[in-house]
Amino acid sequence: MGSVEVINPGLLTLVEDSGRYGYQQYGVPVSGVMDTFSHRVSNILVGNHELEAVLEVTMMGPQLEFMEQMTIAIAGGDLSPAINGRAVPMWESIIVNKGDRLSFQGLKSGCRSYIAFSGGIKVPEVMGSKSTYTRGKIGGLEGRALKAGDVLEIGAPAESPAGLGGRKTPPEFIPEYSATLELRVTLGPQEDCFTADGINTFLSDYYEVTNECDRMGYRLKGKNIEHIKGGDIISDGIAMGAVQVPGHGQPIIMLADRQTTGGYTKIANVIWADLPKIAQAKPGDRIRFVKVTVPEAQQMIREMENRISAIKKACVSREVLSTRLLRLKIDGKTYEVKVEELK
Repeated sequence: MGSVEVINPGLLTLVEDSGRYGYQQYGVPVSGVMDTFSHRVSNILVGNHELEAVLEVTMMGPQLEFMEQMTIAIAGGDLSPAINGRAVPMWESIIVNKGDRLSFQGLKSGCRSYIAFSGGIKVPEVMGSKSTYTRGKIGGLEGRALKAGDVLEIGAPAESPAGLGGRKTPPEFIPEYSATLELRVTLGPQEDCFTADGINTFLSDYYEVTNECDRMGYRLKGKNIEHIKGGDIISDGIAMGAVQVPGHGQPIIMLADRQTTGGYTKIANVIWADLPKIAQAKPGDRIRFVKVTVPEAQQMIREMENRISAIKKACVSREVLSTRLLRLKIDGKTYEVKVEELK
């Protein structure tokens, strides 16, 4: 166990896990991390369950002081992390000592970083999740973003820092974040509310991320998408990645803190495997939508899960230096035990 003090909170630093499921029928948003891939990998690197709560850091990172030795990992967008002013690597486990300070020197690529702590962040679960939903003031630390002077309690790690040291994400699995990105989508559920020209515009033109982008959704700017009779419908459910098009014809990608229902037409949905891409987009970035089928989208989920499995295998596997077979006798019973020395 240990603790971390917030010296400077940065622009927006939140406690988030995989989200709050099962309460949308009551109007409670799912919330949770924006970039599920970086979230899961950061936890794997420090030996946590991969859906454990982490800190989600947006664009300008915090300054944190560690009150005890512990293991951390930072994944996602590159905000130039440093320990005591010296740059440290991302996408691998890092052992920090009592009194060390983590800071971020500036945005290089992407938009959001994820900081995982071995043992996880100890905050109360609200409706089965530690995730912060700031609009509703629930979850996380008092339902709000971190502020200077906050102290986060860290749980007991599953392994010692020495046992967790040296875990690295294989380079081929580390994503690159570009200012121009393609997002694969499946059309629907209201694609029949758009003209053929409107759908063609959506799938052929580039759209720019505006300054109106946050955890609730990203408003985009580009050529108007043409409806047949307008953009209003009877309110229905909104999935993560739903692309709403109101009457003005400009798309909005709905994200982690989205409302549970909405009354605008949805032309498409960003596939699950590409949601981490939009989570790392920032104002001024350009997006092009590419249509795929549902079976293709399902295959891309399997490919993402295979990458995560490969990362997990690379992190937990150890080279066996020596093996000994022992025979122990306890309370009259004989047990054979294999002891391996791991690198």
